[in-house]
Amino acid sequence: MALVVAQEVPTSSSMAVPHGPAGVGKARHRMRDQLRTGGVSESVIDDAVLILSELLSNACRHGRPLGDSPAEDGDVRAAWRVDSSGRLTVEVTDGGGPTRPVPATPSVTARGGRGLNIITALAKDWGVRDDVRRGEVTVWAVVRDNVVPARRRDDFPARVTTSAVPTMPGLAFADAFDDLD
Repeated sequence: MALVVAQEVPTSSSMAVPHGPAGVGKARHRMRDQLRTGGVSESVIDDAVLILSELLSNACRHGRPLGDSPAEDGDVRAAWRVDSSGRLTVEVTDGGGPTRPVPATPSVTARGGRGLNIITALAKDWGVRDDVRRGEVTVWAVVRDNVVPARRRDDFPARVTTSAVPTMPGLAFADAFDDLD
């Protein structure tokens, strides 16, 4: 008998990502690995990774790197966390830019401008937080609530036994389904 034990999702993760496309893939892979290890469903992970990609792309396209570094040497910060209620939030912080992040209305042939519309469609909520003192802008998105699977009860093995599975005398398990085709 195999038991599946839910693992604890890391409550938070933060990483510096090079200002530019080079670090986006690494951030996506790290997020995917950590959330998968934590038992988050693949559909939630897929949404979170796409949201992270869009936020990082926007930060690199429209924002400055953090601190006083030139664009080719600076970083932006990617972070995600699952709080105690199971809400998954993704954030990207950059050094601000000439405009405030708002969804655009691109033409059908436009090569960009859909990132925040994608985030609006996928996320439960999103917004912008300014830290004027530090010159930073953080765009955040709540991916979903209750992303952490229910915890296994201590009496799980006692509640689920092989006798709970109905059997048919004289038939193997696979034979019981032959007539369903």
